[in-house]
Amino acid sequence: MTADRDAQGRPLVAVTGMGVVTSLGQGQADTWSALTAGRSGIHRIERFPTEGLRTKIAGTVDYVPVEPFVAPMLSQRLAELAAEEAIGQSAIGTAGDFPGALFIAVPPVEMEWPQRQALAEASGQTGDVSYADLLKAAGTGGFKAWHDLFLFGTVADRLADRFGTRGSPISLSTACSSGATAIQLGVEAIRRGETDAALCIGTDGSVQAEALIRFSLLSALSTHNDPPESAARPFAKNRDGFVMGEGAAALVLESAASARARGATILGYVLGCGEKGDGFHRTRSSPDGAPIVAAIRAGIEDAGLTPDDIDYVNAHGTGTPENDKMEAMGCMAVMGERMKSVPISSNKSMLGHTLTAAGAVEAVVSLLTIANGRIPPTINYEVPDPVIPLDVVPNEARDADVRRVLSNSFGFGGQNTCLVFGAEPV
Repeated sequence: MTADRDAQGRPLVAVTGMGVVTSLGQGQADTWSALTAGRSGIHRIERFPTEGLRTKIAGTVDYVPVEPFVAPMLSQRLAELAAEEAIGQSAIGTAGDFPGALFIAVPPVEMEWPQRQALAEASGQTGDVSYADLLKAAGTGGFKAWHDLFLFGTVADRLADRFGTRGSPISLSTACSSGATAIQLGVEAIRRGETDAALCIGTDGSVQAEALIRFSLLSALSTHNDPPESAARPFAKNRDGFVMGEGAAALVLESAASARARGATILGYVLGCGEKGDGFHRTRSSPDGAPIVAAIRAGIEDAGLTPDDIDYVNAHGTGTPENDKMEAMGCMAVMGERMKSVPISSNKSMLGHTLTAAGAVEAVVSLLTIANGRIPPTINYEVPDPVIPLDVVPNEARDADVRRVLSNSFGFGGQNTCLVFGAEPV
């Protein structure tokens, strides 16, 4: 290994800027202080009626105004705020001229219920409205703008224009691992020598009625509505599902050589990326945990490390009965008995599950953990689960010397991505 290359001779990938927006606040400082204080951003939903719904809570970002208020617009604005902070911290390029590629994780996009209803009314038909009638209505008046608004790649295109990134922006959606996948793609592009810099973003502003109902129909959401802040209970025996959240995070990645050449402050390194697909089921993990184990092992091996080198695990930790059990089993399969003493905690206990943004948000938190020597807790851990004999950093943050972090992201459809962050090169 040289100063700017890893043990495999690839360019080292440095992080020189970070930005984050969550239900706890805008920016690294607000989010970090709230997380380490064990404060929850989960609250009752006010943006749409919840009467008749089993779940009435979420970690929504309500302080960012957008017009019209639809998931793509909120996702775009959250991403923009996170990117502004990250690019500003990195001091890379000039305003509107980012010298690298854009990789962005965005939620699946489709027209939401209010827009569908408006189209149906505009068609002038009653009862069942045909697809042809909807198309005719969509081509008139103000509805023409909806095509771009709900087109999958639009958010990336607008952000590419806003920040002046190079080449065609890459939009991706790999379920709950999307934010981590965006970072992985940026790492791989730098390692291949295709770019010296990458802007990697995960964003999700999709808490709306239809999404909430769909997850409820999957029995995936917590129904512990009162008090809202105690609903997300990762790793606890009385966990009953995840809580939807919103947010965004952005990382500026650079080859270490490029960062040093321009005198940039290096915040940490992305040392390894592991990915493994699981075709077992659309929502459930393979019962033997093999894909999760493979993804964790691949991330650690890609970093040139061994399981004994990991100081802390930033858990996927959704709070669903199955996910937490499978994640614990996977970590123990890779790290053995030592895993019982390696701290592992879930930011989702406070932020909720930010879905396509989660992997990126948790990447920022992982790097802040390294920088500050403090591990955010898993709050609401009152009833230990004997099946999960792990140190989940219960309820209170903990000071610790953390040099290397494994950050797990496991998504529906078998999307498993694990990232390893470090304070220094291996």
